[in-house]
Amino acid sequence: MTATLPSPQPPTQALPPVYRRQALGRELAARGRRRLLGADLLTVAAWGSAAAAVALYLADGAAGQFGTVPQALTAIGVVAGLIGTDLVLVMLLLAARLPWIDRAVGHDRAMAVHGSLGKPALYLILAHMVFLLLGYGAAEGINPIAEVGALWALGSDMQLGFLSIVLFIAVVVTSLVAVRRRMPYEFWYGIHLLTYAAVLAAIPHQFSVGGLFAQGQWQRLYWEVFYWGVVVALVAFRVVAPVARTWRHQLTVTRVVEEARGVVSIEMTGLHLSELTGDGGRFFQWRFLAPGLWWHSHPFSLSAEPRGTSLRITVRNLGRGSAGLMRLRPGTKVAIAGPYGAFAHASRTRPGLVLVGSGIGITPIRALLERAEFAPGDATVILRASAENGLYLRSEIASLCRERGAVLYELVGHRARGSSSWLPRHQTGLHLADYLPAGAPQLAESDVYVCGPRDWTEAVLEDAKAAGAHESQLHSERFDW
Repeated sequence: MTATLPSPQPPTQALPPVYRRQALGRELAARGRRRLLGADLLTVAAWGSAAAAVALYLADGAAGQFGTVPQALTAIGVVAGLIGTDLVLVMLLLAARLPWIDRAVGHDRAMAVHGSLGKPALYLILAHMVFLLLGYGAAEGINPIAEVGALWALGSDMQLGFLSIVLFIAVVVTSLVAVRRRMPYEFWYGIHLLTYAAVLAAIPHQFSVGGLFAQGQWQRLYWEVFYWGVVVALVAFRVVAPVARTWRHQLTVTRVVEEARGVVSIEMTGLHLSELTGDGGRFFQWRFLAPGLWWHSHPFSLSAEPRGTSLRITVRNLGRGSAGLMRLRPGTKVAIAGPYGAFAHASRTRPGLVLVGSGIGITPIRALLERAEFAPGDATVILRASAENGLYLRSEIASLCRERGAVLYELVGHRARGSSSWLPRHQTGLHLADYLPAGAPQLAESDVYVCGPRDWTEAVLEDAKAAGAHESQLHSERFDW
């Protein structure tokens, strides 16, 4: 372990560092409260939308339709379908990369919630089908299997409804972690796009069968607004915004520099790059418009904030998708979307700052260190690698630490076999809190940013929580999909 305790640079502001820490702490705490409020409002809106769908259904006369067993079965099926459809639309909004959702909860958390809603939505949609078959069958005096044929005979709208259920099943099954890891990302992503086809296939029977959304009803207006709102959000932020950003910034690869074996920095030039800040650590979706590469989108963070007309990312060869980037040629045009994620200075809640990076996860740590605000001595940077050649951009990070008054640790070595510790073998028994220098804010008064392999990242976060850090103070960037 090497610990660098540089002499703090003279503060550029008039206030002494201790007062700057207090002022910064108040500003960041207020910002954190606003983010938490935004997250709470999103939660209320998501669940409130499902409650509104059921309430409108009951208010339009359905409350009195539980008098007989067939009516009750049918009504339960309708309610299940309404809630299931509502959850699917909420999932699509979470995946639409809306800026206010990203600012409130971050991309990773939004996608985690998106994934967690998949199975409940599918179960509700299946319940919708089963209870309607039971209800309709009981009312007509036929068994549920025969009722399938009767509904199929109603025409193309109902047939599309059945197709929608099959597509939803395919999407949810392929989204299971055990299944997803066995297939290439592009294949999984292509199947995942069937969600849109499933929603489109479900719409006709909702508006044409059973008179549920008849003209003039509040229910119909609610669902029309909801559906069109989702469509507009997806088109605006998944299609129009990336195309507009690509056109405006005109990014072109100028140089590919080898940083280590299997690791390169890709330098690009473009227009209006002062607008293209990643806010220190946020990631962009990059699409390099070269043969064999244009169809693959890469989620990479900036490894340095844009300066003038140039910016940089640093990437590692981690498989087929990134291997081609090692051979990029100058002059290659680049399409871009973003920035996304809460791995940024804008997510700060406390005056102290702890940055922990491992492997290629060191690169967004470097960008965050460049952008973040902190008093001299209040930031700790920990770089972790199995070998010294895995400390990517170490000289740049060391220089930034000296300039800004941050404490730097370089932890090199393999973990003990079978150990759950994130530290090298010779430091097992130490904890994250042990690396904070005397006089600096402790973990309870610090934001902790961790970027690296998934299991290692989880170990660092658990260590931080054990030392008193609240969930809202912990920020991480996932490497897996």
